Amino acid sequence: MSSGLVPATFTIPLLLETSRVRIRPLTICDVVKDYDAVMTSVEHLKGVFGPDSGWPSPAMTLEQDLIDLGWHQKEFQRGSSFAYTVMSPDETRCLGCLYIDPSPRPDYDAMIVAWVRQSEAATGLDQHLLETIRNWLRTSWPFRNPGFPGRDVSWEKWNAGC
Repeated sequence: MSSGLVPATFTIPLLLETSRVRIRPLTICDVVKDYDAVMTSVEHLKGVFGPDSGWPSPAMTLEQDLIDLGWHQKEFQRGSSFAYTVMSPDETRCLGCLYIDPSPRPDYDAMIVAWVRQSEAATGLDQHLLETIRNWLRTSWPFRNPGFPGRDVSWEKWNAGC
């Protein structure tokens, strides 16, 4: 099934590994590690989805996170958007997430949002992840102009263009 984000014939990449990260589809089985990454990074993650986003809430429960992960997993199965977990290479810790969503802007063919947990911010992991994602999108995805709101274009300009 194709949602228009990618062609129906496109094979969705399921794994990307570097020396620092293992990127694979986010599932409900990741809830404990994902919840830990989010809840230990609440202030660090404020605004990652834009200035008006309330995510993550310091009051978010494990159950609420499970529901979110279930929704992301279903969207991935339907092909309407693609949420990936960013794990340590040995899968012992969730280091962040990557979201590939339809763009609300006609000048971009996808919206890309990624984050790393606060404890990894000073290690350069965010830059490594961003470079890895950009290369992956260029070499393994059908996008010609993916947008990185909050990075390449401010959220204010991104939202103004919608």
